[in-house]
Amino acid sequence: MRLRIPDFTLPAVVARVGATLPSWPPTLALVTALNLALGRLLPRAPLAPLLGKRFALRVQDAGLTISFGYATQGFFPCFDDRPADLVIGARARDFLALLLREEDPDTLFFNRRLVMEGDTDLGLLVKNTLDGVEWPQLSLASCAFALRAFLQRSPASPSQA
Repeated sequence: MRLRIPDFTLPAVVARVGATLPSWPPTLALVTALNLALGRLLPRAPLAPLLGKRFALRVQDAGLTISFGYATQGFFPCFDDRPADLVIGARARDFLALLLREEDPDTLFFNRRLVMEGDTDLGLLVKNTLDGVEWPQLSLASCAFALRAFLQRSPASPSQA
């Protein structure tokens, strides 16, 4: 039996605090993950139309916006004030459901849980490109197991405090 992500929205205080935190740690983490997948899981050829484009992922209930772009060398963080060509916004739960492939982006979009702003043709291209990628099978249980293992090895783990 596969575990499903419960429906949740982060408390409003998380968005208030998240909006005050620097965006560079999660931005660098995402850009690093994308670049590690580039050429392995994420083929370069279908990404050619994304060259020179800038993107932003807005995690609405976390008060977090991650801005990045794509160039011939790969993905790069964007920390300036230039606007993104495409902004995709959703709750943390909905982004997680997309990652685990529990939800379809079209369903989230038509249910107004996934919002696209800017170049919607670019949004459709991104969606179709990601739909064509064969991602490793992830499950909520495997993610929870990996997180638990990481926290147990961490020096600041509650069990070691």
